[in-house]
Amino acid sequence: MRVVDQETPVYLHRLPVPGEDRYVCLALVNSRFRVSHGQVDLLDGAEAAHLWLVRHGLLPDRVPVNGRQAGRLCALREALRVLFGAHGTGALPPADALDTLNAALAAAPSTPRLAWTADGPRRDDAPDDGNPAAAALSLLAEDATELLTGGDAAQLAECAAQGCERFFLRSHGARRWCTTRCGNRVRAARAYAARGGTSP
Repeated sequence: MRVVDQETPVYLHRLPVPGEDRYVCLALVNSRFRVSHGQVDLLDGAEAAHLWLVRHGLLPDRVPVNGRQAGRLCALREALRVLFGAHGTGALPPADALDTLNAALAAAPSTPRLAWTADGPRRDDAPDDGNPAAAALSLLAEDATELLTGGDAAQLAECAAQGCERFFLRSHGARRWCTTRCGNRVRAARAYAARGGTSP
C-alpha cells in the first residue's frame, strides 16, 4: 500500500498513464487534471513550466522560461487536447488547434543527420537548439504528430471516468480507464448507485 505524504506536491501522487513512457506529449496533455479538491495545473506559471520541461528532459535546468514561452507551452497543451479529442470522435479539429501545433513544429525545424550506435546507422532528426524553449515545443509537437499519424493512433483514448481528463494508450480495445484507480472509482460508484445511493 502506498503511503501518501500530504506535504508532497499533488503531481507526485499521480500514477502515470499507459503511453506516457513512450510519448511525452501524453504527459503534456495530462499536466492539467482534477483531484478531489479541484483542478491542478502543472504548467501554472513560468517556473512551473520550466520545472515540467526539465523533469521531462526537454530543457536544461540552466535555461530559464519566460511568461511568453510558458504561455506557448500551455497553448500547445490545449491544442493537443483538442486534436486528441477530435481524433477520438473522428471529427475535423478546429483550424486554430492545427495552426498551434504546426507553429510549434516550425519554431525549431529539425535537421536530418545520420547517427551511428551499437545497433547500427539510423536517421536522427535534430531540432535547432539555438532557442532551447522553442526546440522543446518543437519536440513535443513532433511527438504528438508521430502519435496521431503512427501505428499507436488507434489506441489513443480519453479516460471514460467522470471527472478524469487524461488521455492514454489502450493496451486492448475494451480498456476504458487510464488507471485502475479510475476504473475502481467508476465501479464503486456503480455499486453504490445499485444499492440505492445517488447515481454515478
